[in-house]
Amino acid sequence: MPTREQVAGLVDHTLLKPESTRADVAALVAEGRRLGVKAVCVSPNQLPLEDTGELTVATVVGFPSGAVKSQIKAAEAALAVAQGATEIDMVINLGAAKAGDWELVEADIRAVVAASAAAAADLEAPVLVKVIIESATLDDEEIVAACRAAEAAGADFVKTSTGFHPAGGASAHAVELMRRTVGDRLGVKASGGIRTAEAASQMISAGASRLGLSGTAGVLDGLD
Repeated sequence: MPTREQVAGLVDHTLLKPESTRADVAALVAEGRRLGVKAVCVSPNQLPLEDTGELTVATVVGFPSGAVKSQIKAAEAALAVAQGATEIDMVINLGAAKAGDWELVEADIRAVVAASAAAAADLEAPVLVKVIIESATLDDEEIVAACRAAEAAGADFVKTSTGFHPAGGASAHAVELMRRTVGDRLGVKASGGIRTAEAASQMISAGASRLGLSGTAGVLDGLD
């Protein structure tokens, strides 16, 4: 099992409840710094963040449904980058994915990648784009196709889940399949329903290079 420090270094410490206040987010940032996590991930209306120190700032785009026009996702990403986000977690067009319209899925992702890169160029700061495929809603062939679309569009990560879909969150099977599809070319983020040290370790063993956790302290408390 990985150590507490190793797992903390992979964590996006996350607060995406729509009722979250600025005080809640400030507490998240403070806790993230205390726990030594990689990043904090918040809703875009909470940007810009203060007192983040060495923490990476991530936010979400087209969240949680993905059922937003590509132009809106792109604009949302550009504004987020301008307000200090250096990682963008976008939700794919799930309807297009289920219909097998992978050209549309890729174009949607590409719009966000391009907008993020353009905004980052203005600020001279690199930005990573993570693509949420909502893996629990997809069969294996669709998971592979979604990962391929994300890679073709220039994304940096593929991510399992929003954590908001009734179909469920991350599974070790999905993570393993995603990792096998993207190899070492992209990162793989497991997110949604990871609440124990054992579950986190299982996702890492399956190939996850980043974890999205809302109950980070509880997970880390189960590690040495």
